[in-house]
Amino acid sequence: MTAATPQLVVHRDKELMAQAAAARLITRIVDAQAARGTASVVLTGGRNGNALLAAIAASPARDAVDWARLDLWWGDERFLPSADPERNAVQARAELLDAVPLDPARVHEMPASDGVDGSDVDAAAARYAQELAKAAGPGDRGGVPAFDVLLLGVGPDTHVASLFPEHPGVRETELTVIGVRGAPKPPPTRISLTLPAIRAAREVWLLAAGEDKAGAVAVALSGPGELQAPASGAHGTGRTLWLLDRAAASQLPPQLYPPASA
Repeated sequence: MTAATPQLVVHRDKELMAQAAAARLITRIVDAQAARGTASVVLTGGRNGNALLAAIAASPARDAVDWARLDLWWGDERFLPSADPERNAVQARAELLDAVPLDPARVHEMPASDGVDGSDVDAAAARYAQELAKAAGPGDRGGVPAFDVLLLGVGPDTHVASLFPEHPGVRETELTVIGVRGAPKPPPTRISLTLPAIRAAREVWLLAAGEDKAGAVAVALSGPGELQAPASGAHGTGRTLWLLDRAAASQLPPQLYPPASA
């Protein structure tokens, strides 16, 4: 099995999935900090990403993490004013980040539409790309850090981050961060990591829960290609893990993929 071969873990329901994913992520962060002193995680928004953060906040094991030695990034963001409640970073702060002792310099929010670049989403994306490049180490590839875990929610249309099927962003091969215009999901203007940046992560975890995600999961795991199903193009250098509940996995042939190890 190659690193890009997806492994699946299917949980009974979305609540158990969030709790198990939280425990798994805490363990991964602690292991990375033990090995290298620091850890880096790319967060995702949406209901599954926020449920995961809420489960970490509620977990007694959260105190095992040295929060001051954790870098947090985002896979995408809605290009809205910095305090807008629809922004992924604002929601993440409400669910977890404001409750743990993070180093503010290590919380790397994507630029907002009321930031120094104003309404220029391409300039804002380039600014984030520069921040990623500055954080990349000499052995890291592609102009981004080798994230320990990069989290992605899977949309009902198979989009990940703000990379949508047949949209220009999913075709990007050079840039690590792009401005997205005309997104089929509101708001239409966004900032997103590209597939090359996503694929630089050591581990990519894709989260999907609910019957409305079952079709997207089945399509993405059937190998249609990333242009038609961006989720199928998201994989890590060391591991690609799909974390599902039974409803989201309901259209998958159970024999297709071996279960992931714990």
